[in-house]
Amino acid sequence: MSFLWSTVSFLIVIAVLVTVHEYGHFWAARKCGVKVHRFSIGFGKVIWSRTDKQGTEFAVSAIPLGGYVKMLDGRNEEVPETLKSQAFDYKTVAQRAFIIAAGPLANFLFAIFAYFLVYSIGIPSIKPVIDEVRPQSIAAMAKIQPNTQITEIDGVSTPDWETINMLLATKLGESKVDLTLVEFGSNIEQHRTLDLSNWTFDPEKQSAFGSLGIVPVRSKVDMILSKITENSPAEKEGLRKGDKLYWSDNSKIEWHTFLEKVQEGKPLTLKVERDGVWFDKTLTPELNEKKRWFVGISPTFYPLANEYRTELKYDMLEALQKGVEKTFQLSWLTIKVIGKLITGNLSLNNLGGPISIAKGAGASSEIGLIYYLSFMALISVNLGIMNLFPLPVLDGGHLVFLVMEALKGKPVSEHVQNVSYRIGAVLLLMLMGLGLINDFLRL
Repeated sequence: MSFLWSTVSFLIVIAVLVTVHEYGHFWAARKCGVKVHRFSIGFGKVIWSRTDKQGTEFAVSAIPLGGYVKMLDGRNEEVPETLKSQAFDYKTVAQRAFIIAAGPLANFLFAIFAYFLVYSIGIPSIKPVIDEVRPQSIAAMAKIQPNTQITEIDGVSTPDWETINMLLATKLGESKVDLTLVEFGSNIEQHRTLDLSNWTFDPEKQSAFGSLGIVPVRSKVDMILSKITENSPAEKEGLRKGDKLYWSDNSKIEWHTFLEKVQEGKPLTLKVERDGVWFDKTLTPELNEKKRWFVGISPTFYPLANEYRTELKYDMLEALQKGVEKTFQLSWLTIKVIGKLITGNLSLNNLGGPISIAKGAGASSEIGLIYYLSFMALISVNLGIMNLFPLPVLDGGHLVFLVMEALKGKPVSEHVQNVSYRIGAVLLLMLMGLGLINDFLRL
């Protein structure tokens, strides 16, 4: 069921964002007087179509992983003299550049709109208050104290932990970062500089702030069992509600660490305290129906105090402003991440593919509409940025050819373009293949 949900959520994301992107091209083409033969969502065999009064066929095709706008173009077909004014290749360089750039631009506008809705409706959040600073960490070396709230990173406001994680991720490979903090409940500012010269982190395994030694205020978890799942490894081993668990050396168990250990699928040797009596237990994880390791226990959770909770909700004008700011931040983050992948500051193992997107779509849609919209905005920004990448098969590559044409005063030769398209297609397939391989390795 989870696989089906993720697949459907993924297809909805792709269908919406591809429609937005291609509509940008279509709208700009119409505005520039270019005749459009077909507007298709998907590739391959057409399974549904409708033709409008201007002769444009709107189609849904069999392979739902993309789309295209087919325009009248003398490079691909014979154009009658009477229709040359409506052909793409007969338009000015500026008009053709506008048509090509309109696709990515539509993705950015969609992201702004999605975030506008998110911030108008309101999204529950947690104030970025530090609960703990791990000893010997980068944050500890900077003398950051618990019970302080991060208000700015390098002068950029930080209303929540998501923004903090995003901003810190862009600092990978830099020498330092400046944090502005206040003691929680006061307005007295503190300024701290983190030394990032030896900082590395794996985005797949930890948050950026977590790798710096910053532990946020969160719901408290006590390893006193509140529930045992029927027929689970825990029940088979004889664990009971009310048992308190420790590691085999009697040290305290952190719930998040316990979950990580369970996912390794290896037996866990524990100390159990029950009514003052201590004894040893070994829990051997089993695979559930979602193919994830589990042992069948729930600890005792204590809800986060209301003073740490907040809601990011604004009036219409502020929500629009926040949507623009968020889209700009995500765009800049994506550009910096691409740069770090190219320079080697970030491993190519962090590149994701369609399976990662599907998992993200499924998880966000299960949480709620607000989070699903946020996820769609994130993917829309990434789609816009990636399409502007200067590979010949992408919009960015076409724009490069148009810049060269404007500088030379004549189009780049078809031979050069065809060779470039082949090279670009190979590079793009290699990137997609790497993303897919990384997806399978994560599985």
